[in-house]
Amino acid sequence: MGKILVFAGSASTVSINHQLVATVANQIVDHEVEIIRLIDFELPIYSYDIEKNDGIPLNVTRLKNKIDLAQALIISVNEHNATVSSFFKNVIDWLSRLDRQFLSNKKVLLMSTSTGSKGAASALEYTEFILPKFGAEVVASFSFPYFNENFDLEKLKVTDETLQLGIIDTLSNFLQEIES
Repeated sequence: MGKILVFAGSASTVSINHQLVATVANQIVDHEVEIIRLIDFELPIYSYDIEKNDGIPLNVTRLKNKIDLAQALIISVNEHNATVSSFFKNVIDWLSRLDRQFLSNKKVLLMSTSTGSKGAASALEYTEFILPKFGAEVVASFSFPYFNENFDLEKLKVTDETLQLGIIDTLSNFLQEIES
């Protein structure tokens, strides 16, 4: 079966979005899954001057190569001030400078979480809108509210049965899409 690349759009080493996306990814069988952290691909803030004078950073190419090797992606986006973090936006900006269609032919499952009732829904909505501009096909998404109340960090599992059933259903739909 295909390879699935998994990451969160957060720069935090204790990212709840990383915890969520890794937990979901660990439920996948019959596919090769690679979980990465974007913070391992250190990048300067995008600037035309940096691109012109120094070229595209090697880490952009390294990340793009990982994307190229994947059949599909699972991404969990965090939210800062009702949009995606500047960190994740910067990653997108650099990738799009290397290749405007850096997600061409990639099926994507998007998710988001936060400690509040909306589960970073604004960041999720923005990401659902922007990724197709770079070639992605967003085939499924879900927002996970009240992370601290609905997730056990020690056991790395979803504690709310309804949310877990929603994850199972969404993940199943996503896997069916990439297998067809």
